[in-house]
Amino acid sequence: MNIFSPELRSSQADDAEPSLAPLRPIANLCSAGACPTVYTSGSGTVVVQGYPVSSERAGVDVPEGEMLVEIPLDLLTDAVRNLS
Repeated sequence: MNIFSPELRSSQADDAEPSLAPLRPIANLCSAGACPTVYTSGSGTVVVQGYPVSSERAGVDVPEGEMLVEIPLDLLTDAVRNLS
């Protein structure tokens, strides 16, 4: 079972969210930390900091508990390069 499976998410609904710390930046477009950034987490996932995008604006359905964020394409390509 992966960490994104509905079974695991529903079993954690009553528990505190597990920590993702430490987050390690792998790509960003500034040095201040107040801009879109891609991180790796302590649980082996990727965390993205970006600008919120509404489901209406994007034209897609977003399940409860999820959100869309927008980041520059260059940031994603830098993150992939830095992970290789």
